[in-house]
Amino acid sequence: MSASPQERALRRDAFRKMNVRAKLDYIVTYYKLPILLGVIALAIVCSAVHRQLTKKEAVLYTALVNVSAGETLEQALTTQCIEESGANARKQEIYLYRGLYLSDEASVVNHEYAYASRLKLLDAINAKKLDVVLMNHEAYDLLSRSGYLLALPELLSRDAQLQQSLEPYLIENEVILEDNAIEYNLNEASSHEVITKSAVNGVDVSDLPIFASAGFPDAVYLGVIANSARTEWVLRYLDYLVVTLQR
Repeated sequence: MSASPQERALRRDAFRKMNVRAKLDYIVTYYKLPILLGVIALAIVCSAVHRQLTKKEAVLYTALVNVSAGETLEQALTTQCIEESGANARKQEIYLYRGLYLSDEASVVNHEYAYASRLKLLDAINAKKLDVVLMNHEAYDLLSRSGYLLALPELLSRDAQLQQSLEPYLIENEVILEDNAIEYNLNEASSHEVITKSAVNGVDVSDLPIFASAGFPDAVYLGVIANSARTEWVLRYLDYLVVTLQR
């Protein structure tokens, strides 16, 4: 039952006569829940506003597959590239997927990890949120055979100077066009037949200073995902790695 106007007036008068500590005790005792809910609501609003104000646009999505990079190399592959390109580093970023692992010969110990990495990689490709992959030879073979890598000559034809700079580093790999492995394993085909072609779909970046100085034990390759939606930034990224960093 709500208080009458007279009762409310008496309470206000009693509250005015309280000292500071008594007023605080009164507020905490009778208004603790509304204050708590208000603070939570304010925190949620502030957090949402902060995320919106600090959110960066990913101008390029990159991934490390079967290779790892130290903090210095990661900075060079992401933040430094944004700054060198003249983009707004406070509003734009190069997103980097880390710790992905692909293998057709994964052991029992890391089989689940390889399977999870494959799913994550495929999800990113299907969502068009992956453009450039840095990888070892095993991952390069797997992605190439599966047809996930872009043939580079057509892309590079848009920048003759970059194409010339990249020419010494371009490499070919096998792409599977047809494979009747499923039919063969189900005894629906008398022999296992695989039709392949070669495609220039990789860049051996091992000897580029930025990678040579990083101490990789094996060769490192760069590939461009076939359905990349950001090919202009892919060209800028390649120019940064092959031209800008070697000046």
